[in-house]
Formats: sequence, structure tokens, C-alpha cells
Amino acid sequence: MTTKFLLEESSLPTHWYNVVADLPNPPPPPLGPDGKPVTLDALAAIFPPTLIEQEVSVERWIEIPEEVREILRLWRPAPLHRAHRLEQALKTPAKIYYKNESVSPAGSHKPNTSIPQAYYNRVAGIRRLTTETGAGQWGCSLALAGQLLGLEVRVYMVKVSYQQKPYRRSMMQTWGAEVFASPTDMTNAGRQILKTQPDTPGSLGIAISEAVEEAAGRADTNYALGSVLNHVMLHQTVIGLEARKQMEMAGDYPDIVIASCGGGSNFAGLAFPFFADKAAGRQVRLLAVEPASCPTLTKGVYAYDYGDATGLTPLLKMHTLGHDFVPPGIHAGGLRYHGAAPLVSQLVQEGLVEAVAIPQLETFEAGVLFARTEGIVPAPESNHAIAATIRAARDCAHSGEPKTLLFNLSGHGHFDMAAYDRYFAGDLRDYEHPAEAIQTALSHLPKIT
Repeated sequence: MTTKFLLEESSLPTHWYNVVADLPNPPPPPLGPDGKPVTLDALAAIFPPTLIEQEVSVERWIEIPEEVREILRLWRPAPLHRAHRLEQALKTPAKIYYKNESVSPAGSHKPNTSIPQAYYNRVAGIRRLTTETGAGQWGCSLALAGQLLGLEVRVYMVKVSYQQKPYRRSMMQTWGAEVFASPTDMTNAGRQILKTQPDTPGSLGIAISEAVEEAAGRADTNYALGSVLNHVMLHQTVIGLEARKQMEMAGDYPDIVIASCGGGSNFAGLAFPFFADKAAGRQVRLLAVEPASCPTLTKGVYAYDYGDATGLTPLLKMHTLGHDFVPPGIHAGGLRYHGAAPLVSQLVQEGLVEAVAIPQLETFEAGVLFARTEGIVPAPESNHAIAATIRAARDCAHSGEPKTLLFNLSGHGHFDMAAYDRYFAGDLRDYEHPAEAIQTALSHLPKIT
């Protein structure tokens, strides 16, 4: 029985899919501190022209440069697997498929956007890139892209992940990047945070502030972001575009498309191409899965907020827990973000995408079951999608419905074994912020007049 569906290199997508073309309503524009839409010139301080054009594009298809496709061919098209052994373990009539993004050199889906971002910056004459990273998947991916395309890279890594995941740090350095635990004393934003919160574990919002500040202050440097923004969602759609072809090879189509969601690029990459089918009338559920400790889509508000902790970025209309919200130091560091991508947030707000929050221990239980049945040790972030898939498969076992489930295995956990060690030792626990703590953070949302 075939369990793996492979595409020829010639099937690598030639164009990215832009979900904006199929939205029922236009996306709310980014705003400046004065509440007025941000001009494209303002974005030019930290982004190259082509990425700005992609950020605001309404074209359905955007061509992928051949040099970018040539690098993507190092690991793409990525395989699609049928998880027969997991199905058998769950005694479910559901059919479970997963897109395996762990095959990239960095071990995750993140190079799908780091490569084009580095390419467009190089074309624009930029020499250096700054960025933030949580668990390190994005930092590794941008370090790889910088090495392949000849750019220097500096990474501000959230302090708790810097301490928890030393080998991701080593991986970035192997590819030539500088890596610093954020907050640092190298930026005004970092010094400001350290003055008031000297023992902070850090957050993606804080690290973004540091990276943006440095990029805005140097003419030879731009900022690169691994999630949230429209152009990042666009680049990741190679995942879902390939998966649609592979589901056709399998003679199947998903009833539910499932992916973990922090900033949103993992979810958008798999789900957006299937949203195109949904917009055309096909019945398919799209499910974004987040940690219960950072429940942006399920307990946040849909409002304009800053993408960073100190207000250096434009205001984005998104689901948010408040830009100064600092989540617990769970091991799924890539999902510890106070906001969610505006495009994902809009689809959730309009009832076209569903969201669920899952506790940490359940996600590790799911990841261990997946590893013991399918053989791949997943990243803690990916465990969230696996846990939601297992829930859906067990629902099918109870109801007898033979649904088809598709999830994104967004990365492997080879550099996350310390987290599994803590799980097996019983040292991990579930975190859930009390409602009053979230309300306090939300009370600091900027006032838009």
C-alpha cells in the first residue's frame, strides 16, 4: 500500500497563491500611530520594493523567480504521507495524511519564505538582514538563506528559547549568523525592557522591536520576518499547492485541513490554497491550532495592535492578546506570539477559519504517539496540529464517519529533545493565563481615533 506521495521536480509551483484575491472583504490596511494608513514609502525603511509590492498585491498568482525555485528544489516538492500506522493505533475510520515540511535543510517550513526574502533583498542591494526568532526555526532558516544568497544575518533570539535550544543557536552560527539572547543591551528597545523587567524570559514582540530598530537605523540593513505579514503567507503557499496535487494523486480530498498557528505562516501555507477551493464552493474545514498558554485566536480580540512590544511596527488589524503580553516559556517557542497574521485573523473573524487551543501536555502526548507510530519525532509546534488531528480522528472512531484529515508536519524535533526529556520526567505542565491577566494586557491596546 502506498503511504508516500511524491511529485516530480517539474511539479514545483511556478507561482505563489495570493489569498487576498478570494477574500470576501478587502484586508484592513496597516495604520501609523496617527491612525492613518501607512504609506508604502514608510515600509521602504526596512523592506525591499518587491516585498512591499507583494504585501499589498491583490493579484491571485505571483510568479516565483527561477533562482528562488532553483534553491527550493534542494528539498521541494516535499512529500505527502498517509499515516496508516497512526490510523491503526487510533482504531479510527478516518484517513490521515500529513505534508512533511521537516525535510528542508533547516528542518521546518520556514525556508519557503526565507529564501525569497533574502533573494529580493539581495536584488535591492541590501547587505545585511536582522530578524527575531522564537524556537529558532526561523532564525535557522534565515541564516541558511543568508549563506546561500550572500547576506549577513543577525538574529535576536527570545531569551527563554536561547537557553532551552542551544543547538538551534549552533545551527544558525554554522550557517554564519550572529545570534543574541533577547532582550539585549544593544538596542534602545532591549535596554528599555531590561530596565523595567530585568528577569524577563523575553518574547517575540520584544525580539521584533530589537531587530526592527537595528534595521531602521542602518542603510545597508533590512528586516526579515518569518510570519504574520502578507508576503510571508504568500511564500508559504507552496505547501498547500503541492498538497492539493498530492491529494489528487491519492485519489482523495480533505474534509479538514489542520495546522499549528502562532504567527500564522505554517497554517496559511497549507490552508490558504484549500481556501481557494472553499471560496469556490467546496466543503472543507480549515482548523488553526494554537497553545492554550498563548490563545491569540481563541481568547484575544480582533483589533489594531503593534506587531512588536514597544510600538516600532505599524498597527495591524489582527487577533491579539496585547503587544506587551509575555506568554509562559512553553517549549513550542514558535507559537509564543501575542498576535496572529492579519489574513488569518480576518478569516477567523469572518467565520471562514476555525481555531482551537490545546494544552501543552496533550500536545506532547500526541507527538510521542506520532513518533512511535510514524517514526518521525515532531517539533513541539507541530505537536499542536497532531493533537488536533488525533482529536478529530477519535471523533470519527466514536461516530463511525470515515473523514479525511490533512495536517502540516511543519518541522522535526531533533533539536527539541530536551523538551521531550522534561515531558518524560514529568517536569512539564500545562499553562493557562487567567482571564484577568489577558484583560490587563488588552487594556494597553493603542487607541485608534
